[in-house]
Amino acid sequence: MVKPSRSKKTRDDLFWESEEARLSEVEDEEEAAMRILRGVRKVEISSRRLVQEIFGGEYHSAFRGQGIEFSEVREYVAGDDVRLIDRNVSARMQHPYIKIFHEERELSVIFLVDQSGSTRFGSTGKTRAEVAAELVAILAFSAISNNDKVGCCLFSDEVEKWVPPGKGRRHVLHVVREVLFGRPHGRGTNIAAGLEMVARIQKRRSVLFVVSDFFDRGFEAALSVAARRHEVIPLVLVDPAERVLPNVGLVEIEDLETGERRLIDSSDPKVRRAYAQGFERFEKDEIPKAFRRANVTPVWIPLDGDVLAPLHKYFRARVRRRMEGR
Repeated sequence: MVKPSRSKKTRDDLFWESEEARLSEVEDEEEAAMRILRGVRKVEISSRRLVQEIFGGEYHSAFRGQGIEFSEVREYVAGDDVRLIDRNVSARMQHPYIKIFHEERELSVIFLVDQSGSTRFGSTGKTRAEVAAELVAILAFSAISNNDKVGCCLFSDEVEKWVPPGKGRRHVLHVVREVLFGRPHGRGTNIAAGLEMVARIQKRRSVLFVVSDFFDRGFEAALSVAARRHEVIPLVLVDPAERVLPNVGLVEIEDLETGERRLIDSSDPKVRRAYAQGFERFEKDEIPKAFRRANVTPVWIPLDGDVLAPLHKYFRARVRRRMEGR
């Protein structure tokens, strides 16, 4: 087989090269963003089969869309549901006509992305912020391939940025850039603020992916309210290193969200045990209870694993539940 000439570049090649050239001019600290965008390019161009497999079929089947929309009328025939008869048209035409409806497939997919201080931490070679950007990129490109709109709400202890839903590759890249390069004013976490703002703006039923480590309290009420109107899917970013306090003697620790510093003796077994128990209680009791009360199903995303595998598992389970009528 003859290989194409290097000079013959597709529109996709030229588009991505221009993006990479633009990004190469930014600060050195954003080299990680370059790596992620190159990965996004690979997902969007080279892995279309995988994207279609997961989100062209399962994604499409998992969500019902916004509801039912009127399409047209036609003459009534025996066996049709009499409740669908359009009385006005029937009276005008002197013959019964029924309304035809189609399921409205277009969705608005909104990403609520945590940009608090703890998202800049990562022990696996990737920070939570980088994994969040990767998740948003994969899901957003998959959404537009399904003709859905994509929007984004960035939050810390306040709402930092709102990108209204839109379509197209350039719009998705705008969303991904905001996630990657956002410079939040706050360091804390206020998930409720993001949920409440999106609930006010998005009147039509949408899919909300909440991407966070969920190191927060007081968001249950906002989560429950949002889940009654929208499909809410928490994507919980988990760093396994945070479950265990290493034995390194006296160490000064800093809360990345408050800036508070404390000196602790990590060689003390009681200190390490209390830390591990507190984290386990938070991860396995407090957060799961909040999700159950809101009737939402979280997807746990380990920073040291494949981000696609948990999504794959979630969508397949969701499709299976729908088929079983649950």
